[in-house]
Amino acid sequence: MKNFLLYQLLFLSFCHAQYRYGTTTANFLEIGTSSNAVAMGEAYVSLADDAVSAYWNPAGLAKVKGFEIGMSSQDWVAGISHSSFAAAFNLGRFGTLSAWFTDFNYGSIEVTNILNQNGTGEFYNANDLAASIAYGRNLVDWFSFGASLKMVNSNIWHSSAKAFALDLGVIVETNFFSTTGKRNDAMKIGMSISNYGSKMRYDGIDLINPIDILENENGNYENVIGQYRTESWELPLIFRLGTSFKPIINEFHALILSFDVLHPNNNSESINLGTEYSMQIAGGNKFFLRGGVKNIGISQSNEMQKISIFEIPFSTLTFGFGYEKNIVNNKSVGIDYSYQSIGLLGDVSLLTFRFKLF
Repeated sequence: MKNFLLYQLLFLSFCHAQYRYGTTTANFLEIGTSSNAVAMGEAYVSLADDAVSAYWNPAGLAKVKGFEIGMSSQDWVAGISHSSFAAAFNLGRFGTLSAWFTDFNYGSIEVTNILNQNGTGEFYNANDLAASIAYGRNLVDWFSFGASLKMVNSNIWHSSAKAFALDLGVIVETNFFSTTGKRNDAMKIGMSISNYGSKMRYDGIDLINPIDILENENGNYENVIGQYRTESWELPLIFRLGTSFKPIINEFHALILSFDVLHPNNNSESINLGTEYSMQIAGGNKFFLRGGVKNIGISQSNEMQKISIFEIPFSTLTFGFGYEKNIVNNKSVGIDYSYQSIGLLGDVSLLTFRFKLF
């Protein structure tokens, strides 16, 4: 355990901010897909434990006990819709297998050109999507590992791009700071790397200058297409390292505190903080109250909110709540809500439904 912590500290000591703003594509992969995690400031890499865990840390799939389904939906800024679906099935001693899908739809956009600045009357669509197959398993009772293979696709009218990526993650359950003496209630350490894969390059007729086709001696599309293929773009690679613990836990109440450090390839390093309070009452009813702060340290954030003597980026505050109804034999249904302000772009609400079917 000491060696594991030492390795992570050494890794972070060599991480430096790269300030490569706007150098990656498919950045919808950086947008959280589950309300419980987003409400906690996305400090969730060590807490992942359900069907949608593959997004945050595929190692969390090892905690799925039966068959679970999760669905999320949110109206993003500028009329963009964002939805996701995840399902996970426990295979017993063989681990847990999961499928995950997310869609980022920009809607219909009117076509404009030099002669028609107010629109030509024609519309085009754009959307991004990602689909993955993930696997998670407990290697020993205190160490879980997970991996996810995903396909990423982007379409803008007649142009498209595709890439493949790999996510890897681990979760370690320590013996530290347990108020009950149980390892499951002690401090957890999580680590994941997301979107490590091939580059994306857009190809299609929309990238061709029609004047060049007319001026080509054969007037042939194929003769000029190679001149207009765009550069290859990297995916948003994210390294997450985090920890969480439960200072309060008993039969009726629980309090979780979490802390994540992020090192992306397209921005400066940042810190996410989160907390969750849960209350269990008679009849199998469980209520959750969550809050958090994310992206602490992003140097480009210029909208500040003063709290006492501290100033933090106002766009990073998050909160939310949830409800879960336990039925019988590990069956339950839950709903979670999260809210976050992203400054000048407005406010975003995310709704997630969770089902444990057996």
